[in-house]
Amino acid sequence: MIQPSLPLPIRLCNISFGVTHPSDHINNCLDNPLKKSSQHQHDPMSSPRYMDLATFMRAPQIKSPSDCDIAMVGIPYDGAVTNRPGARHGPREIRNSSSMMRSIHPVTRTDPYQQCRIGDGGDVPFTNVYEVEKAHKDIEDFINLFTSSGVPILAAGGDHSVTLPILRSLGKDEPLSLIHIDAHTDTWDDFLGTDYSHGAPFRRAVEEGLIDPYQTIQIGIRGAQNASVGWDYSKSVGMHVVFMEDVVEMGIPAVIQKTREIIGSTRTYLSFDIDSIDPAFAPGTGTPEVGGFTTREALSMIRGFNGLNLVGADVVEVSPPWDTNGMTALVGASMMYELLCLLATAHTVRSN
Repeated sequence: MIQPSLPLPIRLCNISFGVTHPSDHINNCLDNPLKKSSQHQHDPMSSPRYMDLATFMRAPQIKSPSDCDIAMVGIPYDGAVTNRPGARHGPREIRNSSSMMRSIHPVTRTDPYQQCRIGDGGDVPFTNVYEVEKAHKDIEDFINLFTSSGVPILAAGGDHSVTLPILRSLGKDEPLSLIHIDAHTDTWDDFLGTDYSHGAPFRRAVEEGLIDPYQTIQIGIRGAQNASVGWDYSKSVGMHVVFMEDVVEMGIPAVIQKTREIIGSTRTYLSFDIDSIDPAFAPGTGTPEVGGFTTREALSMIRGFNGLNLVGADVVEVSPPWDTNGMTALVGASMMYELLCLLATAHTVRSN
């Protein structure tokens, strides 16, 4: 039997139980008798990876935020794209591909499942996907369920606009530092009637005081633009913009060092847009740009951020309809695993 891409209880919940509130989504879905065990056990050798209901990295579904130390969630929304759609299907395919992820990191030897209780918190239960601001409010309400309990979030988008409501949840009391890996600065202004397209989340985040621009670094920026608005804004407010040409000249170790100097020990969010990867490795995205990172370079860079005070992260803009043989979803799942290891290390340090 072909297994569904989303955890079945969540699908049943959205259709059969008429969930109208994020807390109902967590509680009702996971009370379903078909649910996967909510015991926080991660035994990858207990069954083949192609079996069971699909969750992020085969982690257990969680019944409430108090059941986990790190929550992985899906945000299937792409109502703010300016080019090719399809990122709404990202969480489903990343869940499928993430069954390939194993426990022990090959370089750092981090085993996040031994260090933390990790679970799949399901998808944002949208009440409105046709109005960007209302969809963003749904996202923020859902993320608040976890952040209000001190649980870090690892999210799979969705277009890049979904990062803004996450930052609203995490940065409402104190601005965050930001590591932003992307082909684009995403600091544009309004576009065809909305201030909240996927090209504007970090401009809005600065305006709302959610991130500290002086402790923000944007890495891998490239590609021609019709206007220099985004580049100019990022630099004008104090963001550190590392163009892809700079990355090539500096080298990955120097980029890592520069990032660590900027971020220090501050509370940090890391947002990884899959279009930072060259489309030769990740073609399934909405606004691909040639000349990007190889997967090996991206892995090396993320691993260099180990030990930073990471409080949340996301992987966005995986668009399965434009993918080839699932390769972009696999890259997305792999980057999520790397970020999970960073979050687990940060959680362990904060807990000691």
